[in-house]
Amino acid sequence: MKNIPINKGNYSSFETEEREELFDKNRGEDWIDGYKQYRDNWTKFPKGQIVNEYPLLVDIELSAICNLKCPMCYTITDNFKEKVNARSMDFDLFKKIIDEIGGKVPAIRLSLRGEPTLNRNFIECIKYAKQNGIKEVSTLTHGKKMELDYFKKMVDAGIDWITISVDGLDEEYEKIRKPLKFSDTLRRIKQMHDYKLSEGLNKPVIKIQSLWPAIRKNPEDFYNTFETITDLIAFNPLIDYLQKDTDIKYIDNFVCPQLYQRIVVGADGSVMMCSNDEENEHIIGDVNKSSIFDIWHSDTLNQVRAIHLQKDGFKEIDICRKCYIPREVESIEMSKVNGRNFHIMNYVNRKQDLGE
Repeated sequence: MKNIPINKGNYSSFETEEREELFDKNRGEDWIDGYKQYRDNWTKFPKGQIVNEYPLLVDIELSAICNLKCPMCYTITDNFKEKVNARSMDFDLFKKIIDEIGGKVPAIRLSLRGEPTLNRNFIECIKYAKQNGIKEVSTLTHGKKMELDYFKKMVDAGIDWITISVDGLDEEYEKIRKPLKFSDTLRRIKQMHDYKLSEGLNKPVIKIQSLWPAIRKNPEDFYNTFETITDLIAFNPLIDYLQKDTDIKYIDNFVCPQLYQRIVVGADGSVMMCSNDEENEHIIGDVNKSSIFDIWHSDTLNQVRAIHLQKDGFKEIDICRKCYIPREVESIEMSKVNGRNFHIMNYVNRKQDLGE
């Protein structure tokens, strides 16, 4: 039996069931039936190895550049700088992608390796996508640019979901998210919440996520800091971003779900096999020259799908062997937030020390 984990790596286990349900409801409030179908297909397609006409999600990297110096991040390494064309996506290329997939692909995610708001056309990209048939536009940001005026422009453009990386509180945060100041980030998030409240808005939904090592000492303080001003709070175990791990244990009969869910377009138009190909090791196409449809149904990608269907076939592909999704997980410790006990999951033999 094939082992196809869905949404592995997304842990929000110290949230309440009520808040998780409300987040999901608000996320799909203006396309209820379509949103339900989209989320059902997110599981159905990989479980059944169904290659739909178009992917369910297209990750579009508006910028491969970041203006932070986080110690665990690959974007600060020499390898990344040598292998990746670190630039911002041209607006004409973005429009070419949307002109093809609008009304066919339900969701896009405006982020990948860099900081998307560094693209000077970020607001226009949101607006263009929403006006041309994309139901859900989301992004992942460190939040430096999220001053109230800029946030209002994002709302007016139609952004649906914003995830902000907030690793820890106070000094811990500032040690990781260099050179940001925690007080500034907290102020921005409060302003976003207050504006939504004043305008009676459920969207964009605001999610905060942290790496577990950054909040291990004070998870309850972290949760309570953000509970009343965000829609969802999550944490993730530290992935092997820097690819230092050697003693890796894999789950049996693994098949990657992303091969049936999403496709990833880099800032220069290169299409990567998956969202975890940080250094362009497995390029499967180029949207400057080909359509998303043709790349999605290409012999190159179909060959990867076929390899994954073989027993332990994923191990034949270097980036798949390095990926966190096929790794075994285990409960490494217990913690508590506001009386709720929860397990901390980690990848087997994975150090949970920042910079590792």
